[in-house]
Amino acid sequence: MVGSTHNPSPEPTDQTLINKLTTLRNLLQKPDPEPIRIVCIGAGAWGSVFTAMLQDTYGHLRHLINLRIWRRERRPVDRATAEHLFDVINSREHVLRRLLRRCAYLKYVEARLGDRTLFADEILKDGFCLNMIDTPICPLKVVTNLQEAVWDADIVINGLPSTETKAVFEEISLYWKERRSFPVIISLAKGIEAELEPVPRIITPTQLIHRVTGVPMENILYLGGPNIASEVYNKEYANARICGSEKWRKALALFMRQPHFIVWDNGDLVTHEVMGGLKNVYAIGADIFQFIITLKLWFDVAPFPHLKGFKGVVVAVLVVVQGFLNGACGLAGRGLNPLGGSGDGGFSMVTAALVAGRWWYWSKVVVGGMVAALTNESATSKSVYFAHCTSEMIFITHLLTEEPEKLAGPLLADTYVTLLKGRNALYGQMLAKGALSLDMGDSIKGKGTIQGVSAVKAFYELLSQPSISVLHPEEKKPVAPVELCPILKKLYSILITREFSPEAILQALRDETMNDPRERIEIAQSHAFYIPSLLGQ
Repeated sequence: MVGSTHNPSPEPTDQTLINKLTTLRNLLQKPDPEPIRIVCIGAGAWGSVFTAMLQDTYGHLRHLINLRIWRRERRPVDRATAEHLFDVINSREHVLRRLLRRCAYLKYVEARLGDRTLFADEILKDGFCLNMIDTPICPLKVVTNLQEAVWDADIVINGLPSTETKAVFEEISLYWKERRSFPVIISLAKGIEAELEPVPRIITPTQLIHRVTGVPMENILYLGGPNIASEVYNKEYANARICGSEKWRKALALFMRQPHFIVWDNGDLVTHEVMGGLKNVYAIGADIFQFIITLKLWFDVAPFPHLKGFKGVVVAVLVVVQGFLNGACGLAGRGLNPLGGSGDGGFSMVTAALVAGRWWYWSKVVVGGMVAALTNESATSKSVYFAHCTSEMIFITHLLTEEPEKLAGPLLADTYVTLLKGRNALYGQMLAKGALSLDMGDSIKGKGTIQGVSAVKAFYELLSQPSISVLHPEEKKPVAPVELCPILKKLYSILITREFSPEAILQALRDETMNDPRERIEIAQSHAFYIPSLLGQ
């Protein structure tokens, strides 16, 4: 089909799957007839989908592989979610038939009527992730006892938020004291923590796991990529990188690879992991900014009689949707390497944001020229934010790694997909709309933990340390790196100290003293800002 994103490659045969498992068994030194035991710790959207993909692929080979997922027990499903879940079940014939065969349908009827309370671990066994109700997955073997889940596991998948990783793996370490060999751990977590003593540095989930469990870093890997969990499970074409030691990553990349899910391998573990956290910082700010710009546009058009009422609402909705898409698509519009080579100073993606938005002028055949003009203005305003946030990301990567240009493509791809559909961008939008407040915590119903909030705190605290100062190129005096990151500073004052409302992000961009973002990139490229100690190197 024209335009399809599905890979036409045939599904692997059983013999192909057995060969992959045999390679992995030999590497793990598993004796016959013991199966490879894999458990995912944490049942968020990505952890559940990752486990479900393995179950769909290898689950029928029970004599060779055992797959389980752990989540905390007895978390209730609220009435509204139960009602929505019931609608999802009845709209999908294959799901409905599956539940009828398993004699599991009646409990969902009772929950819909309010006669019964469902629990998250209970519905996961039937193939429903609480953070992804609209995308049913395959039934999973769910374990709620952590010791039972991990004590004999060969491969452990960390599907926990970065903020919960340390506490859970500290408990896990108690159950591994008698183990004769270390398991392999694959972390899916995208987030970071800051450690300020004795030397300021970033701590990633894989480093936390190593620290609290004693599992050698050689056995700990990171899997990440520009993916939305529900789309990956629906077999939209996707890719990811597994990063870590060569001993494990190549065999695991082959093991996880599927026709629609391509897995590459890379040896740079910590840097890729940090970049996964960095993009979440600016994704939150992007949708705060987009919503505020849209409100401004709405009030600007209200005086026009022909744009009031219903038609005005249509205009506002179109501005939100298309302005956001234009801006996000612009990031990937021209080349994924913003750090060098091009004649425009390596910042072609900002220009691309404006160019990519031009196709929306065709909307004039439906709504009229005013909508096109408003949408173009929204895309242009959004590009201002992109210019500053991407230049700050570039600056920060120069602090963290000696060869930042190698990270440009993966970082922008991950940022792009997060801006389009990621939970961090949604969180920022809901804050700006007033649908959420900071007092409600960093979690969204049906989405899970918003890791960008803790990432904002970690990056700000780390880059504000005077011990890692850099020379200001204009003032010629040492300053903390955060002083060259005005968007990060403003996000910290909005999300962490709460000194300002979300509208402050727009005020920050209007600050006449703010430098051209291109200058920040030139500073990063022309000065030796790399600080190896930030990543513990």
